[in-house]
Amino acid sequence: MRIVVTNCNTTQEMTEEIVRGARAAAGPGTTVLGLTPTWGPESAEGWLDSYLSAAAVIDLLRTYKGPAYDAVVMAGFGEHGREGVRELVDVPVVDITEAAAHLACLLGRRYGVVTTLERSCGQIEDSLELAGVGRNCAAVVGTGLGVLDLGDADRTEAAFLTAAERAREAGAEVLVLGCAGMTGLQRAVGEKLGLPVVDGVAAAVKLAEALVTMGLTTSRAGSYANPVPKRRVWGRPVDGETGSAGGDHRVRDHGHPQ
Repeated sequence: MRIVVTNCNTTQEMTEEIVRGARAAAGPGTTVLGLTPTWGPESAEGWLDSYLSAAAVIDLLRTYKGPAYDAVVMAGFGEHGREGVRELVDVPVVDITEAAAHLACLLGRRYGVVTTLERSCGQIEDSLELAGVGRNCAAVVGTGLGVLDLGDADRTEAAFLTAAERAREAGAEVLVLGCAGMTGLQRAVGEKLGLPVVDGVAAAVKLAEALVTMGLTTSRAGSYANPVPKRRVWGRPVDGETGSAGGDHRVRDHGHPQ
């Protein structure tokens, strides 16, 4: 089984960190391939970055020409795009936001999300509501750190622990890492907090494996039906690209522009 993991930003170092976490969670026989958008924000923090990131990730998968894959994991916490990708590709698509929340709901009555900047909290709350797991969220709490600040492990851990106490006080019985760049932090903070800590990247990989093993993929019966065939302008062609959907790499051409 091959799982493609898409970073939501253009920072290659973050893609590599996410892939390390994904491979650690993957079972035997699962290959993880990380993809980094060639355009978009260097970090996704706010609505503008998120919408730009969504378009970049969709375009990344639309033009993908690598080996065929069995599932997509979208590694952007609270970022947009998952619904569009589900229309685009013919394999299961698992977003780390809802994957982490769904697993957290199996571990406690209410969960809390610890994320980066406070400005991301509302966006994450909206994403959780759209996924149907918002009612179980006790709080979304920011650490005050930007995505690109997460490389400082000691600073990140200290900020996470402080924010986690706020989430616990709000009623959280389980904690969720609210940024793909926090992958791996659960091992350092879980014991100190005395609460289960769910890493969205690991959760998404395991759920993707389960869906593939069970032979399940996105329903085409309604909301995620194939896109209506029409001319779509995707921007300036690159390297002779004519707007095709990437051949037989599990992406169908539903009226992409020529």
